[in-house]
Amino acid sequence: MTDNNGIEKATHPDTGTAQQSGNSTAHRPTPADAAGHAEATPRESGTPKPGTHKPDSPKPHAVKPVPGPAAEHPVPVTAPAGSDPAKWGRVDEDGTAWVRTADGERIVGSWQAGDAAEGLAHFGRRFDDLATEVALLEARLAAGTDARKAKTAATALAESLPTAAVIGDVDGLARRLQAIIEHSDEAAAHAKEEKERTRHEQTERKETLVAEAEQIAADSTQWKAAGDRLREILDEWKTIRGVDRKVDDALWRRFSKARESFNRRRGAHFAELDRERASAKTRKEELCLRAEELSGSTDWAGTAAVFRDLLSEWKASGRAPREADEQLWRRFKSAQDVFFAARNAAASERDAEFEHNATAKEELLRSYEGVIDPAHDLDAARTGLRDLLERWDALGKVPRERIQELEGRLRTLEKRVRDAVDAQWRRTDPEAMARAAQFRERVAQFEEQAAKAQAAGRTRDAEKALEQAKQWREWAEAAEGAVSQR
Repeated sequence: MTDNNGIEKATHPDTGTAQQSGNSTAHRPTPADAAGHAEATPRESGTPKPGTHKPDSPKPHAVKPVPGPAAEHPVPVTAPAGSDPAKWGRVDEDGTAWVRTADGERIVGSWQAGDAAEGLAHFGRRFDDLATEVALLEARLAAGTDARKAKTAATALAESLPTAAVIGDVDGLARRLQAIIEHSDEAAAHAKEEKERTRHEQTERKETLVAEAEQIAADSTQWKAAGDRLREILDEWKTIRGVDRKVDDALWRRFSKARESFNRRRGAHFAELDRERASAKTRKEELCLRAEELSGSTDWAGTAAVFRDLLSEWKASGRAPREADEQLWRRFKSAQDVFFAARNAAASERDAEFEHNATAKEELLRSYEGVIDPAHDLDAARTGLRDLLERWDALGKVPRERIQELEGRLRTLEKRVRDAVDAQWRRTDPEAMARAAQFRERVAQFEEQAAKAQAAGRTRDAEKALEQAKQWREWAEAAEGAVSQR
């Protein structure tokens, strides 16, 4: 800038305040200078007297960075190498700065802060700053970043170029700006087309996920695998961006409906499983009554066959609730044992054979008692128990007074294996784990609702959803704790 005496003042690069040294002050370019804010004052040809005040020359418009998708598709911008201002202008001994263009020379300012070489370098640096702005606009245009804003900025720079206080290839810069202006509309159309293409692709991805979720909701009976897949779809859904808001909302409603439908079917399945277990309990109670009625029969062969049929029915009845199943089995087995004990008593003449059988069974128990160790290897223990039971039955009956002893030792082995099997089953109870997983899903749903409500400014709805999420989380933790403590 110049004071009223026509002496140029330089702006401090840190504070932005004008400073004056002696009769003139050297100018150091600031970011504002790069936008074309001229600090040098042009003097009219033929009136180079330093004491005469002239109005400041028009200043080119600053071009601000254009926000947009450039951050997603960065294009490196290389600052132009410093130009040689001596090829494009000069600074006279009296400080008058000139630039040469296709239309001839024109005055761009006055330099009073040093010798002519320093003035020439000063105006050259200002040109380089301006060229850097143009290069940035070119890079943004090439990257498809808001071409309309780039065009506006290029137009403003082109309009200010004829009066810019710079020394350099002004004509070349004008041609580059004109190229930006001419290609900006084409670039804008291309960017719009690319945006539409991306939106279409992302929409198709979500439509595919929705279709898969709806198929799972309608047909799948692989409850765990299907539930896991729905969670994976939700995770992938969250990574998809750029879908039209209305379309996105509609697809989300379809997806949510599919998840709810699946959860209802899964809940109905496990409810039906509970009903089946209740039915199995009723059926086994009936078998226990029939077994207890037959336990006093003396028709040894016929009743033994009936007991075998009852045992087959027992196995076909399915599993009752665990505690009831064990209790009913003890009743059924007790009734069966009563009958066979009575039959054995009636065959006392075979005591010798029975005693031999008892000795053999005692040896058999002794050989398996050290082998069946479910704590060491459950599968091997179960296999060993099956072998033991098969060999046990093959040995035949034993004297009545030895039954309790031998059967007790056998039942001890059976109980040891059965308890280990039950303990393993309790630790991996699929029903309890499924309930805990359902609770966790509800927590995630309410937390997501709270996030959407908070983002929409519905604070009360967000608080309500968070409260519900907290309740479901407590239930989930209780369910998970129940499984882990078994």
